[in-house]
Amino acid sequence: MALDDCDCVNASNEIKSELLFKRFLLINEKALNSNLSLDQLREIYDKKCLHRLRLGNLCVDCHWRLGFKCLALLIIISLFAIITKLPLLDGMVKNALGIKCVIPNNYFVWEATRPVTDCSICRGINGVIVLPNITRQEFHKYAYSSKPIIVKGAASHWPAVKLFSFNYFKNIFDNVDGAYEAVEEDCQFLTFKTNFLSLRDVFQMPRNRVLNVKGESPWYIGWSNCYPPVLEEMRKHYYRPHFLPADAEHAHTDYVFMGYQQGAVMHLDYISRLMWQAQLRGHKTWSLNPPPECESVCNGYTFRVHPGDIFLLDTRQWYHDTRVDDGEFSLTVSSEYG
Repeated sequence: MALDDCDCVNASNEIKSELLFKRFLLINEKALNSNLSLDQLREIYDKKCLHRLRLGNLCVDCHWRLGFKCLALLIIISLFAIITKLPLLDGMVKNALGIKCVIPNNYFVWEATRPVTDCSICRGINGVIVLPNITRQEFHKYAYSSKPIIVKGAASHWPAVKLFSFNYFKNIFDNVDGAYEAVEEDCQFLTFKTNFLSLRDVFQMPRNRVLNVKGESPWYIGWSNCYPPVLEEMRKHYYRPHFLPADAEHAHTDYVFMGYQQGAVMHLDYISRLMWQAQLRGHKTWSLNPPPECESVCNGYTFRVHPGDIFLLDTRQWYHDTRVDDGEFSLTVSSEYG
């Protein structure tokens, strides 16, 4: 992946805005679709960090973190100019993005704008904290610690463990009016390394690929359920984790992640609260790394989550990636609390 210097061009504002927008799309696409880790992407960027970002007569010398902030600022300015002043390009913006908002899906922007982490989230721990199926009172001291925690078997009694499957979700989305449209227009669809353009594409894949038959391309995707009819139906079969504080705010959107092999590459999440994730089917291995400012006092580590376990993590501060056991189908339900 190469990040070339921005060309200085003598062109109209419309042409400059269009060029910047196209460059941003290219960087965004390559960053999300590459198999590189965040550290590798940063190393590539560091090699080019002395270049000068240019827009017309505006030139800025960039360190990697400042460079990301410069790029984010220019992106926002450019998109604003395109959408508000260049109506002919508005359709191009919507068609090119294919999603409601592109910036929350860009790891570079997240890294450039995240606050500095308090290293107490990882100081003194050498691995994930594993708890038995704990009570709310017993869990209270861990609830907002931002430390990685597994509560063993906490979801094993949920009906969703037996009921949720590829066909279960396909049936819902095929038969609930507006379900597909809601994901495309109001919720979020996460393609990871696949070539799917929509959730509708996922539920139309050939049966052999659904089952990950030998010779077929493995797949792993996720989406948020923010459409009330779908969310209401799903929540009949699983519950808010019983050990969470009674006064904890709970998100009005839940996520489903399912598929085979590789999940997301190493990254942070741009969310507003702590995360819990129930492993309903399959085994998933998580790898965690502390943020750079905490590397001198904290370690990264890897661990495996089993069906029925609930895993809790501050994904805004811990870099993480996941991998599903070979040959297994993984299905999880996830949400936020805080």
